[in-house]
Amino acid sequence: MKYTELNVYLIEDDLNLGQSLVDYLKTFLINVTWYKNLTDAEEILKLITKGTTRAILLLDWMLPDGEGLDFLKSVRKINQNIPIIMLTARNELVDRVVGLESGANDYLTKPFDPRELIARIRVQIRIFESDKGEIVENRPNNFIEVELLKISLETREVFYNNKKIELTKMEYDLLRLLSEHPNRVFSREEILNKVWGLENYPTTRTVDTHIMQLRQKTADHLFETVRGIGYRILNA
Repeated sequence: MKYTELNVYLIEDDLNLGQSLVDYLKTFLINVTWYKNLTDAEEILKLITKGTTRAILLLDWMLPDGEGLDFLKSVRKINQNIPIIMLTARNELVDRVVGLESGANDYLTKPFDPRELIARIRVQIRIFESDKGEIVENRPNNFIEVELLKISLETREVFYNNKKIELTKMEYDLLRLLSEHPNRVFSREEILNKVWGLENYPTTRTVDTHIMQLRQKTADHLFETVRGIGYRILNA
C-alpha cells in the first residue's frame, strides 16, 4: 500500500532508530519529516493549525529537551484529530494509561518491528478517514444530539443543557461512541477495543471509572448500566 499524500512527523532523538524509520517509511512513499528534539518540533504546531490533512505524529516519550507527553498535550490543545502514536521504551501499564489518557491514539514500546508500526499507522488512517466520511455524509451540521446532550464533531466541544463541559480525550471518545448509537448496549470489552484500541486490556475498571466521570459531568440518568454486560446511553 502506498501513501503518497500521508505526512508523518517523527520526533525521535535516537539517531539509528530515527534513520531506520525514515528509510522504512519512505519505501511506502510516505512523506517523513524527522525532528530530533522538541525545540525543532515546535514547527509541527504551526503546520497542524493550518489544517494539515492525512498526517500522523510519531512521538518519542523521552527527549533531550523535555518529555514527549508535554508536547502531546500542546498538540491536543490546537488539534484534537491528528493521530498520535507514542514510541517509547516505557512499558509499564501505568505509562501506557497515562499516554492514552493524555491524548495518544496508540502506544508502541521499543524495540519494535517497523512492520508493526506500519500496521498501526494503517489502523489510524482507517479510523481517521472513517470518522471524516461519517461526519460529511451522516451528520447534519456536524453535531450529535441525544436528549440535552450536544456534541460538535468538528470542534469536539460538548454541551449538556446548553452548558459547555470539559472532557478528557478518552471521555470524549467514549461519549461519542455511545451517543452515535443511542440505546445500544456496549460491553466493557467492546468499549475498550473501540475507544482505547487495546484488544487485551488488563482491566475493565477503567470503563466504569470513565462512565462515572461522564455521569458527574452530564447527568446520571443518561447512562444505563446493563448488569453483567456494559453500558448504553439512553435516548427517549
